Amino acid sequence: MEATEYIWMDGELVPWADAQVHVLTHGLHYGTGAFEGIRAYETENGAAVFRLTDHMKRLARSAKAVGIPLDYGVDELVKVSKEVLRVNGLTSGYLRPIIFFGTGSMGLNPQGARVHVVIAAWEWGAYLGEDGLKNGIRVAVSSWRRIGHDAFMPNAKATGGYMNSVLAKTAAVRAGYDEAILLNSEGLVAEGSGENLFLVRDGTVYTPPTFAGALEGITQDSVRTLLCDVGYDVQETTITRTDLYYADELFFTGTAAEVTPVREVDDRAVGTGKPGPVTRRAQELFMDTVTGNDERYSDWLEYA
Repeated sequence: MEATEYIWMDGELVPWADAQVHVLTHGLHYGTGAFEGIRAYETENGAAVFRLTDHMKRLARSAKAVGIPLDYGVDELVKVSKEVLRVNGLTSGYLRPIIFFGTGSMGLNPQGARVHVVIAAWEWGAYLGEDGLKNGIRVAVSSWRRIGHDAFMPNAKATGGYMNSVLAKTAAVRAGYDEAILLNSEGLVAEGSGENLFLVRDGTVYTPPTFAGALEGITQDSVRTLLCDVGYDVQETTITRTDLYYADELFFTGTAAEVTPVREVDDRAVGTGKPGPVTRRAQELFMDTVTGNDERYSDWLEYA
């Protein structure tokens, strides 16, 4: 990560190095926060943030779900996000808004703790590598199960819940894989450590539902719409581990991952072992959309 010049923190722009919190910050100790990941793309008309308002709406929902009061409205957060891109001179990049409890309370009850709201932006390339985007990645089904609705809120993008993802991701990388797939407590596929999953078999495209433990992905929703609009049958349904092995194609979607092919799962080749035609089509449709080359989805782009 390369530092940019400014970060917006609690209502003002501060130098990158000065955007700090106290070591007794409640969110640091207990994971009491909510966040988003958002990408901006360089287009002929300048920096375009992909579905910025939708991301900020999800941020507000997540904060509400975990009980963090938010004094800023969605429109204001959208405006600030664009400002952060401009003051840092970014024509493309990654935005990270985060809301969390600060100091003022120690112990599990955050009552009395100050709420911090931060938006940072920096340049960020392919999350799973340029080679991964081109040739696909190797993944493993994790021994860690996806957090369930009976113990947490997997559909809220809350900071504390991502320890589950960290355990799965780091275990996969240590074992020589690029990424992990998590099953829920019933053994059904939920998602990757930080991505939604799509499976293709016999020309039909499938993706797990939120009740299986998947986050309600904005990129997932976008890719599903793009594929449906060009005639693919895309279904939200439960997926088993065996389905992964029978798949003709697998690919991840996410703000960071964009559309990343999976060429191998649990040391088994997916299809031919190379990204398939549906995956390639999804990549093409997505990149044409986010870079402003497909005007049918121009309302998804918010220019800085």
